[in-house]
Amino acid sequence: MRERIKEANRVALRRLLDAEPVLISVAQARDVVPGMGERMILHAGPPIEWERMCPPMRHGIIGGVLYEGWARTPDEVDRLVESGEVVLSPCHENSAVGSMAGITTPSMWMYEVEERSRGGRAYCGVYEGRGKTLAFGCFEQGTIDRLRWMETVLGPRLKQALAVLENGLPLKPIIAKALQMGDECHNRYVASTLWYMNELVRALLSDDVPSSEVEIVLRFMTDGHYNSFLTLSMAGCKAISDAAHGVAYSTLVTAMARNGTEFGIRVSGLGDQWFTAPAQMIQGLYFPGHDESEANPDIGDSSITETVGLGAFALVGAPVTMQVIGKGLDEALRIEQEMSEITMGRNEMFTLPYLDSRGTPVGIDIRKVVETNITPVCVTAMASTAPNVGMIGAGVVRQPVACFQDALKAFANQHRDRQA
Repeated sequence: MRERIKEANRVALRRLLDAEPVLISVAQARDVVPGMGERMILHAGPPIEWERMCPPMRHGIIGGVLYEGWARTPDEVDRLVESGEVVLSPCHENSAVGSMAGITTPSMWMYEVEERSRGGRAYCGVYEGRGKTLAFGCFEQGTIDRLRWMETVLGPRLKQALAVLENGLPLKPIIAKALQMGDECHNRYVASTLWYMNELVRALLSDDVPSSEVEIVLRFMTDGHYNSFLTLSMAGCKAISDAAHGVAYSTLVTAMARNGTEFGIRVSGLGDQWFTAPAQMIQGLYFPGHDESEANPDIGDSSITETVGLGAFALVGAPVTMQVIGKGLDEALRIEQEMSEITMGRNEMFTLPYLDSRGTPVGIDIRKVVETNITPVCVTAMASTAPNVGMIGAGVVRQPVACFQDALKAFANQHRDRQA
């Protein structure tokens, strides 16, 4: 068994490291996301029933229903969901990922990323911008109006611009360069957004898009502290991790996701089964006027970045992020050292300048997590439980060990039955 696991993990890690995610287009979810029904809403994290959903997710779904025009008031949403007229499904189970609440509806524009080494595809919604967004559980009229503008103006213009890039836009080189410039590619995307915008500007200017519309698109994409690359990076990381999924006997983690109630993982050698434990509270800094009394537990699919060795695994190279979440260099170094104890190797393309350009730790192994009792750390934003408030801070969260223990037990039982 040890030899089989060793070889399986070698294969799974090699697939993860060799993956080549390339942005090929943007399209509306109904046209590209596998399984997307006409009245379906995708959400972040492992599966969860409407009754157990946390406030930001429920509020985001209300916003999604109002945006699509399936209801006129928030009070109607309960009936639509409970009757099955609106179907809810996890992003991950539809080849997608979603930021924070992860709300994805059929009319939303999605980044479409192709993984060139094995041919898979992954999707994530185009970044909503800063302020009161659906991702953070906001559904006021300004949020809905922005989504409709994205549907009618931003999405078609992005599609037109990206069509100029005949071979698509490779994402790993952008991430690699951004890590050298202070991004950790989970909470901070300043450098990566600028590299992305460099390609986008050239595409927009080479097209027949009126200059006034080019300006509108670029202003939106560069607003919000230059975080437009966030959701594109998530789609790229989903494509990378999916390339390593489905290797029999592998104990490599290929998904970490949170729905605000539970944290869940998937494992390469255990198919599409989820292993869950209660979502944890985030430790960090709150914006003025907010505190832990209104904070929701950890939420979002953006921990897919840590799954492939970014985010907290690269925190030591992101001094601005350390400051934003209230952590110092010593703690960032400790996190990097701990993450190296629970992973299978290092990604020599995603390097850390502060540590002599060695690769970030990558390839979380459920066996090592259980053996050491060290669990993955994620950097993330905090969402308010109150409607129409949005982001209230940022910090780090240590994930629960119970789901890794359950996954290892399931792995052992599965292979004991095979041998029997």
